[in-house]
Amino acid sequence: MTRILLVILLLMATAGAVVAYGDPDQIALARQNLTQIFGRSIATPAAAPAPAVQIVRSQGGEFAFRAKINGVSAPMVIDTGATSVVLTWETAKAIGLPTDMLEYNVDLETAGGHTKAARLTLDRLAVGKLVEKSVPALVVQRGQMKTNLLGMSFLDRLESWGVRSDTLSLTGYPDVTGSINTSARHRRPRTVVD
Repeated sequence: MTRILLVILLLMATAGAVVAYGDPDQIALARQNLTQIFGRSIATPAAAPAPAVQIVRSQGGEFAFRAKINGVSAPMVIDTGATSVVLTWETAKAIGLPTDMLEYNVDLETAGGHTKAARLTLDRLAVGKLVEKSVPALVVQRGQMKTNLLGMSFLDRLESWGVRSDTLSLTGYPDVTGSINTSARHRRPRTVVD
């Protein structure tokens, strides 16, 4: 009896060390071994709930909010017709992007007409609890736009987004890693709710 108890304690200590180490494959193997020994399933920690943000339509009919671009707060408007996140030159300058070194060689049609833009990648773009890294974006030339646009290069990374009544809901992917990033390794096809 003592020998069996010693084996069980040794297995439990090993399982505890594996869990502390954090290797998902080893954790699954340890859970399977303990399940076989004890004859019942070992509980799996639940994934953190999916981050979600709700934005109420403004009196002007837009979904306007403040985002954090590379850690700096900036006003934005949701634009599902924009294929990319688009920043004004003034915002790009304010958040420390090298506006004078950018190559403005992308043709862009805006509400104000035709203009040129420069491609770049934003290190981090946060809309409330939704955080994305390495987001493709465009910067327009100085004075060409008044508003930053949150376009599809951000929205396509979400699990779902949609409008009900006068509220836009953006939902990221559930956190299965313990971090707050909604990185591409957890992507599934996006659902749009009308």
